[in-house]
Amino acid sequence: MRILLAEDDQRLGKLIDHMLKREGHDVDWVQRGDDAYHYAQSTHYDLLILDWMMPAMDGVIVCRQLRQEGCQCPILMLTAKDAVEDRVQGLDAGADDYLVKPFASAELMARLRALSRRGKVPLQEEVVQVADLVLNRNRHSVTRGGEEITLTSREFALLDLLVQNKGQVLPREMIMERVWGFDADVTDNTLDAYIRLLRKKIEPPGAAKLLHNVRGVGYTLEE
Repeated sequence: MRILLAEDDQRLGKLIDHMLKREGHDVDWVQRGDDAYHYAQSTHYDLLILDWMMPAMDGVIVCRQLRQEGCQCPILMLTAKDAVEDRVQGLDAGADDYLVKPFASAELMARLRALSRRGKVPLQEEVVQVADLVLNRNRHSVTRGGEEITLTSREFALLDLLVQNKGQVLPREMIMERVWGFDADVTDNTLDAYIRLLRKKIEPPGAAKLLHNVRGVGYTLEE
């Protein structure tokens, strides 16, 4: 699964991030509520883990706003609050489950497995198109002008992020965090190298340019 983890406690966040990645999940870890909200808005996730108490926006506010905007992704709320009224508040905000700190790692993983089963509904084709470039998330495929393009998993993740935010300029730092992970040791040179490889594949000779460099800021994908 692709999971968004929002937890401002460094020790706990690193522990959960490590556990999830060890299980084979793709994890984005943020430490502020407003970051969690924006990540969830711009990226397709299979499951959200939201800590209740976070800087900028608490987990309940993030959860409530996402639900009001139509987000149907399963949400697990983490909190030290164990009073009944607190649990009711979290669930009423739209959380699917609620786990009180401290908790055993085995229980966390069991809750996530249960939520993933509950959230499995027949998938619709998630197809996004920019000009004659078509990205299909369910099939993990990319075509341009009807021709299949072979991408590595990292190249696909990079293109998927750009396509999801087509027309918007994405800062370098955001791209590196989303595609490689929050604590990955990635340099600007690495990103530029991947951009060159991706551009070579999606912009064959004679095709219109779609991937643009915004000097001093980052990259954008647009017609």
